Amino acid sequence: MDIPHIPVLYNEVLEVFEEIDDGYIIDCTTGYAGHSSGLLAQNENVHLICNDQDDEALEFSANRLKDYENRVIFNKGNFEHVLKTYENYKIRGILADIGVSSLQLDKEERGFGFNSEVLDMRMDQNQTLDASFVVNNYSQMDLERVFKEYGEVREYKKLASLIANNRPFSSAKELSDFISKKMHKGKIHPATLPFQGIRIEVNDELGVLERLFDSIESIKPKDCLVAIISFHSLEDRIVKNYFKKWSKSCICPPEAFRCTCGNNHSLGKVVTRKPIIPTKDEIKQNPRSRSSKLRVFKFD
Repeated sequence: MDIPHIPVLYNEVLEVFEEIDDGYIIDCTTGYAGHSSGLLAQNENVHLICNDQDDEALEFSANRLKDYENRVIFNKGNFEHVLKTYENYKIRGILADIGVSSLQLDKEERGFGFNSEVLDMRMDQNQTLDASFVVNNYSQMDLERVFKEYGEVREYKKLASLIANNRPFSSAKELSDFISKKMHKGKIHPATLPFQGIRIEVNDELGVLERLFDSIESIKPKDCLVAIISFHSLEDRIVKNYFKKWSKSCICPPEAFRCTCGNNHSLGKVVTRKPIIPTKDEIKQNPRSRSSKLRVFKFD
């Protein structure tokens, strides 16, 4: 098969799960099945639950993994729900690569790229909200929120005002060209952070990630490794904070004079005190991996 995607931190992910020899691993964001294919080949007694909300990704992955079809379950949906669906299974591993897949970035008709002739950015094309609605219909105040909170755009008020006063925009290319002309040029393309903010808003990416963690916490899968790959500071902060929370034994408030909670609330331990990042060789081969960070937690 022509595999159009290089999974980030591939060897590092395989190493995290290499000792699992039974039960199920959930690949929350299967994409082109890069990580899934490696895990199935490496962990011969393990079954995989391959989840994605993109029909095209699931169709491609089903074909790629046909040699393992008796060990794979495919599930369509947002990854915030997948654990609840399979909570009665023996879940030994949970993997979520929460970056935008190459499938979505590279297809101009999906509207993620700067040169796309559409303005879409939906990961699930069955949902209603898209980038065009955000850009052309949100109030200036709501655009400020999107650019400030999700895009971390320094001049978020200026950008929101410019867009509100010059819309409609019919394509991602038209919008990115406009931003390039009007906004300060730095080391990265001027539209990078605004597009990040719009994409996160369209797909509720941070909310979905938090709800995934809440579902994991409610189930507390025994003897289970949770590995999350994030691509920007907003995601990584959520991952780090949840892992820190899960590892705490004492949950008394900071102002408490002494511990009264029992000091036995830890759900497990953080495996990666510092995030695992790609090697220089990987970044050279796959520049999109440069901002990726892998953090791992082990449930008792």
